[in-house]
Amino acid sequence: MTKFWKYQGTGNDFVVIDIRKSGSADPEFAKRACDRHFGIGADGVLYITKADDADIGMCVINPDGSEAEMCGNGIRCVAKHAYDTGIVKSERFKIRTMRGVLSITVIPENGKAKMIEVNMGAPILDRKKIPMTGEGSSVGFDITAGGMKLKGNGVSMGNPHLVIFSELSEEEKERLGPILESIPLFPKKANVGFASVREGKIFLRVYERGAGWTLACGTGACAATTAAALNGLVPYDRAVDVKLPGGWLRITVAKDLSRVTMAGPAELVFTGNIQRE
Repeated sequence: MTKFWKYQGTGNDFVVIDIRKSGSADPEFAKRACDRHFGIGADGVLYITKADDADIGMCVINPDGSEAEMCGNGIRCVAKHAYDTGIVKSERFKIRTMRGVLSITVIPENGKAKMIEVNMGAPILDRKKIPMTGEGSSVGFDITAGGMKLKGNGVSMGNPHLVIFSELSEEEKERLGPILESIPLFPKKANVGFASVREGKIFLRVYERGAGWTLACGTGACAATTAAALNGLVPYDRAVDVKLPGGWLRITVAKDLSRVTMAGPAELVFTGNIQRE
């Protein structure tokens, strides 16, 4: 039997498993665990690992068994678990991800992590590094998909995002999400964010690569705020409230694009034991 912890960050829910002492990330197990009818139910499995250059490491496995380079809501859940269970002793620590080593700041309340702030690093806008095919800017390009002409913005936060600000109905978003995820422009597929800016706030829905529609996407919120700042829709160097179906995040994009900071909650839902085989 394997002990697990179920966490959620703005409605994005995860199974957390500590494999620092033994075991390894298991894509087949993740598929079973994420199944909402026959498993625990989650948007992904977060494995806590050892790290030579950080306090802990994080490995993210999607519900389809693929590995994600980064997960913004997931890293807050891992950070809360590490702080609340005493894996780390300080309110400031580091987590190794496929994105690199990221700095965490915990804001505690009654000895538990209440809010978690993460320096998500610099947004990636170079097409080849996102990765995207073609030449030219990754911001404000024309794209045709599903019989519709759209304006796209490509941003990577360690994982590739396509941000769309075009005014669309909910039905159009539902139809376009899975289409845009797999367009050839993004050879490793894309997380597709449909965003709008109203009164300085961003309203966002994300179709996540390997997971489908989720209640929140932390890296998607970072990518959307970056794209909004680049298009002059929100300011740099100021916290922007981002509303996702599962709740709010606060994202700050540095004017020099040296970093994007994400702040938001994470909560323990329940714990249990599950048969790995």
